Amino acid sequence: MSAKKRGTNASQKAMSTRATERSRSRSVSQRSAGYAYAFLLILQTILIGVNAENRIQQGDSPIEVLIWMINQCIPVLKQASSLQEKQKKSLLPKHRHSEDQ
Repeated sequence: MSAKKRGTNASQKAMSTRATERSRSRSVSQRSAGYAYAFLLILQTILIGVNAENRIQQGDSPIEVLIWMINQCIPVLKQASSLQEKQKKSLLPKHRHSEDQ
């Protein structure tokens, strides 16, 4: 193998290693952001339940409170669905045109 080819292979290996390290650090930060976001959605749902309990104790009809809770939870479900879609997209393999050349 010529010195030129060895140098090219070494630089490609170094670039590949750096790309792998960047993707690992991104996936760790994405994962922790996902956990934080999930925790906040759970907390929001719990607070909706606490508020519903207070409304019932104040004399609101349980059916009215249930309708209110459903209306409050729809945005939470949309946010959770959006988070899930983002996670699916981030897990899809990306095309690497620059490494093929």
